[in-house]
Amino acid sequence: MKRGKNYQEKFKLVDRSKLYDLSDAVETVKSTATAKFDETIEAHIRLGVDSRHADQQVRGAIVLPHGTGKTVKVLVFAKGDKATEATNAGADYVGAEDMVDKITKENWFDFDVVVATPDMMGVVGRLGRVLGPKGLMPNPKSGTVTFEVEKAVADIKAGKVEYRLDKTNIIHVPVGKASFDKDKLQENLNVLLEAIKKAKPASSKGTYFRSVTITSTMGPGIKINPAKI
Repeated sequence: MKRGKNYQEKFKLVDRSKLYDLSDAVETVKSTATAKFDETIEAHIRLGVDSRHADQQVRGAIVLPHGTGKTVKVLVFAKGDKATEATNAGADYVGAEDMVDKITKENWFDFDVVVATPDMMGVVGRLGRVLGPKGLMPNPKSGTVTFEVEKAVADIKAGKVEYRLDKTNIIHVPVGKASFDKDKLQENLNVLLEAIKKAKPASSKGTYFRSVTITSTMGPGIKINPAKI
């Protein structure tokens, strides 16, 4: 694959044969983020599990101590007092059947996270075919199906991220922006890795962290030594 001149210059900053310590990896990824916009720093973590088996799923959500650097738009499905609570907590959109109509009839997706109270899941369930493929379906495991609407919205706005395996047994999570201080990026990454470590399925055998790579939006991947996690 042919790469542009800028990418090739960034590529020279990375030793592809090296497994970096976490601190050095964060420093290197910041040096490769030279785009004119504030690039997102992402972690890509391949685990030694098989996502085809229910007892080897790895999924959860955490609040990154320094957030993601992204302004997240939250849609809440709730009624009555819980709808008021969601609005007061800072939700960008709050509704019920009206939001279902807006999404299905107008193809409206101007939101990043969906939260729903349990009593609204019958309504939200009608959107499974459109929200599911986009990874937007509320789920109790990620804390987005709850009556604690205020806390859910506050956590998401503060930098809550969801992690889960894809079909290739890799987890992809944003951990901040290139403009973040090195220490903040490193702390966010440490918190994420610790959460994934604690989520290790009992049925998982052998090496758990197969590979850990961080990258900026426009930069090459930097491999972290998984043995030191």
